[in-house]
Amino acid sequence: MPMEESHQDDVIKASKTVQKQIAETERKIGGAALQAQNELLKTLEEMSREVMSCATAEVQRGVNLSKKLSASHSIPDAIAAYQEWLSEEMNARSEDARRFMANSQKFMTANARTFSSGWSGAGMST
Repeated sequence: MPMEESHQDDVIKASKTVQKQIAETERKIGGAALQAQNELLKTLEEMSREVMSCATAEVQRGVNLSKKLSASHSIPDAIAAYQEWLSEEMNARSEDARRFMANSQKFMTANARTFSSGWSGAGMST
């Protein structure tokens, strides 16, 4: 019977060790998930601020066009106002496209970095 008790003690010790390892891995994964959420949230907040800034600038360009059209006294004045507005709009669209690509890259990089470091930090890497 002492051999059986020794074997049972070994199983209990091994079980406790495995439980500790599982708890530690869960803690690491939870930390990695929280880190990923925080980083993605920061990225999304930054992107949201940029979108609002672009919307505000677009409204301002429309207001400026309206003021210039109201103040125009001839067809050439109106055409010049539209040309200026169109030039500003084209520049803004170009900048929006550049910003969109940069933000998309930033978003993907944040995802890749947090998930890869999170999994390796949790002892889950292969």
